[in-house]
Amino acid sequence: MTAALALAERTRGRTAPNPNVGCVIVKAGRLIGRGWTQPGGRPHAEAMALEAAGDAASGATVYTTLEPCAHMSARGPACSNLLVARGVARVVIALGDPDVRTGGKGAARLREAGIEVIEGVGEAGARAAMAGFLTRQAKGRPFVTLKLATSLDGRIATATGESRWITGPEARAHAHLERARHEAILVGRGTFEADSPALDVRLAGLGDRSPRRLLLSRQKLDSGFRWNDESGWEVLTDPAEIAGLDGVDHVLVEGGAGAASAFLRAGLVDRLLLYRAPILIGSGRDALGDIGLGALADAHGKWTLTDSRQLGSDRLEVYAAQ
Repeated sequence: MTAALALAERTRGRTAPNPNVGCVIVKAGRLIGRGWTQPGGRPHAEAMALEAAGDAASGATVYTTLEPCAHMSARGPACSNLLVARGVARVVIALGDPDVRTGGKGAARLREAGIEVIEGVGEAGARAAMAGFLTRQAKGRPFVTLKLATSLDGRIATATGESRWITGPEARAHAHLERARHEAILVGRGTFEADSPALDVRLAGLGDRSPRRLLLSRQKLDSGFRWNDESGWEVLTDPAEIAGLDGVDHVLVEGGAGAASAFLRAGLVDRLLLYRAPILIGSGRDALGDIGLGALADAHGKWTLTDSRQLGSDRLEVYAAQ
């Protein structure tokens, strides 16, 4: 299942509205097939793994990070039907599908065909890998990651606005990898006008994974709005409007303090990436403004540290919202 979860990560940010699923097929102690949901959502992971396994799939064990789908689609057959037709002996599932079209029906179909089904193996990892799909299903909106790159004293720029570069090349490369795992990336109007950000992915081999560019501004397009590059931008006037973005299950909020504060104030941040450089700036621009905190006691118990690592001279901490 660990291998299947790793495969699921390959197309995170590219399969919406379908989940990014991973699947491996094992027989007699040998890996005979593997698959992951392809960009655009098809083929599904199980179909890809079965194709790789061929006739050897008969009597094999299938490990999949999400319950095989049970509903028919014009884009392809139901994976539960494919598994039955290929005669697999056992299916190990990390997580049940919250989609009402499948929810429990896929596992039931397998059992009815005499296939052994084991559920809940690697569930926590599956929830993390498919957080975008699951958030869209549960809350009707994308999963939101907020990225902050700060000095030790919590500044994102000097008093004059200079911010290139607070963090080093290793941290910036990691941030570009994060961009590649999101369908959309968002900045506020201040960052847009000050920096003319490209918001693309500048890593070798991943240039085609640059996300859609979103601008958060109370002001829609009009003659008073000074655009640096008008093409390819989508304007939102409120953080809640991310719910209406078709084909977007992951949004990366990258700057600046106004946009970050607006999403925190609205309770729409699910994950926090904090890149901290070993520098002191002193009098400079704060990473955050008003986030709606009424009392200090209300600040506690909101975030859980899930990862921490060194990136060159910088430190990355990853937090999940409680």
